[in-house]
Amino acid sequence: MQETFALFSPPATMAAAIVAAILGLLAGSFLNVVIYRLPKMMQREMDNYIADEAGKPLPHTDRYNLIAPRSACPHCGHQITALENIPVISWLVLRGRCSSCKAPVSARYPIIESLTAILSAALVWKFGSGYAGMAALVFGWLLIAMTFIDADTKLLPDDLTYPLLWLGLLMNVNATYVPLKDAVIGAAAGYMVLWTIYWAYKLPTGREGMGYGDFKLLAALGAWMGWQMLPAIILLSSVVGAVVGITIMIVQRKGRHTQIPFGPYLAGAGVLAMLFGEQISAVLRGVTGG
Repeated sequence: MQETFALFSPPATMAAAIVAAILGLLAGSFLNVVIYRLPKMMQREMDNYIADEAGKPLPHTDRYNLIAPRSACPHCGHQITALENIPVISWLVLRGRCSSCKAPVSARYPIIESLTAILSAALVWKFGSGYAGMAALVFGWLLIAMTFIDADTKLLPDDLTYPLLWLGLLMNVNATYVPLKDAVIGAAAGYMVLWTIYWAYKLPTGREGMGYGDFKLLAALGAWMGWQMLPAIILLSSVVGAVVGITIMIVQRKGRHTQIPFGPYLAGAGVLAMLFGEQISAVLRGVTGG
């Protein structure tokens, strides 16, 4: 990995990190919309496709995207005003309830906004406020959206994984994070590693151990950080995923065939690798004696 991954030698000022945190709050508010609506948009598109193929009337003809209709309370239909949509603050002022019907509003909204703000500040502190830092923000935002969408639906939309992959390759044309050769190999290797594991599990068992979205996400992480970081990302995500999975099976008394989305662990490992790549690699080298 290049020197851009050296920790605690920030190219950005504290002021830049604070501005990034504020920008992250706003981005987090929009990510809440993406996380909620994108799976519904995909389902509506599929419903319309199936109906069209069958020669039936389309079930969804109203406009529904990331912009329209305006956000509203799902209980009473009250449209969210601008003052009610201030990240974190509005939720706190309203005490986590709709201003109209007083129905509870999930705490996940301010949590995602706060998480996005913290990660945004960390990425700009790490990579600066130039184009490398701005691209890193998009990297973090896309991973946050994919984390919660996968947790909710067990889906990693192509609308998010592919842009992350191509942006990573484009940013490394001039070796912004790693040399382009390492990025291309990382993208190919990331996809093929999980593809191989998928078939090695499916052929003898007849069951799918993961989805194709996981292949694409690891390919995207490889495109950003190069093939050298793939072992660390796979190890981190697998260990955390195994611990969480075993905990869920014990606490919820579910069988060992219970499906657990792997995307959130890949995304979390990717963020850690982006911020602490050199340190993680050094630890692994120490453990393996490399």
